[in-house]
Amino acid sequence: MVIQKLANTIRSAVVVDSAKLDLILAALFAQGHVLLEDVPGIGKTLVAKALAKSLHATFKRVQCTPDLLPSDITGSAIYNQREGRFEFMPGPIFANVVLVDEINRASPRTQSSLLESMAEGQVTADGFTHKLAPPFFVIATQNPIEMAGTFPLPEAQLDRFIVQLSLGYPSNQDEVMILEREEHNDPLDGLEAAIELDDIIQLQTAARAVDVARSLKEYIVQLVNATRTHPDAVMGVSPRGGVALQKCSQAIAMIRQRSFVTPDDIKLAAPAVMAHRLLSRDRRPETAREIVGQVLSETKIPLE
Repeated sequence: MVIQKLANTIRSAVVVDSAKLDLILAALFAQGHVLLEDVPGIGKTLVAKALAKSLHATFKRVQCTPDLLPSDITGSAIYNQREGRFEFMPGPIFANVVLVDEINRASPRTQSSLLESMAEGQVTADGFTHKLAPPFFVIATQNPIEMAGTFPLPEAQLDRFIVQLSLGYPSNQDEVMILEREEHNDPLDGLEAAIELDDIIQLQTAARAVDVARSLKEYIVQLVNATRTHPDAVMGVSPRGGVALQKCSQAIAMIRQRSFVTPDDIKLAAPAVMAHRLLSRDRRPETAREIVGQVLSETKIPLE
């Protein structure tokens, strides 16, 4: 299967948990975007590069700094002296896969320049709208520890990411494997594309075709409503968060070669989809994840 070939290609270059890789691929097939939040050196950038090289797609990287301007991402009009007119020069956002490294180091103004492209698949510059070629996938990274010189992402920006993940430290055995792969060569060297752009678009269409039973739709709504009434939550998950959970669950079901969603698909997707969309009273991400875990454990699973 083409999805398994893609996953195997990525894992040949980077050590990553299978369930978390499924969530990253689910975000791609659900036409969403991914935010990887972890300490430096875990492999966030390596995962993004391995995914990009495994796709026969264009790839651009944006290294965020406080002085980065919106036009540095979207592009701007440049005067062509030979033609005697202004021409739009596309920025790095015009790629199929865009790695936005350390997104929380960019200013709020620059962060907001990503909103339109992530939500609408287009860029407006100098009064003109430019469509982004599908598929369009943003992988952003941020370091939750080092806060000096950073600008926390507002809720509206966080909501544009269908999943937020923490890769975490590898096991001892996996860390030995990392050392072996890095001993003589760069693990990304020789990595070849395993999937074409047309295949990605077809898989995105197939993911939307996966069936979700009425009882599971009600289950998603119950989970979302439970976050809104939880005593430790100031702001619960919005209806758009419920839609994101359904889309991600559909993509996971497709990855697992099923034409229908099961409660396990929803339970796998829920922490990564919901936690960054709710606001706890103490404003701690750990508390938000605990709320989601509690909601999952206390909400009755449909029997059908």
